[in-house]
Amino acid sequence: MTLLWLCVLWVFASVGVAMLPMRRQYVPGVALLLAAPVLIVMIGLQMGWLIAALALAAFVSMYRNPLKFLIAKLRGQNPQVPE
Repeated sequence: MTLLWLCVLWVFASVGVAMLPMRRQYVPGVALLLAAPVLIVMIGLQMGWLIAALALAAFVSMYRNPLKFLIAKLRGQNPQVPE
């Protein structure tokens, strides 16, 4: 039950961060980006890997632009950051 509340809190925090101006999204967005894999692994351990795969799909859908940015940075490209 605690996992459910942590996941709900994470979703509401992500929505709240998304409503912030872009320059104020970085710090809380990175914290949420780092917390998501931990929650997804916990979901996988408690609920099964099919549910974890659905959670991963939802996470990738919500964070597709930051993930594209990180992948471009890892490839050595210089992606543009919106202001």
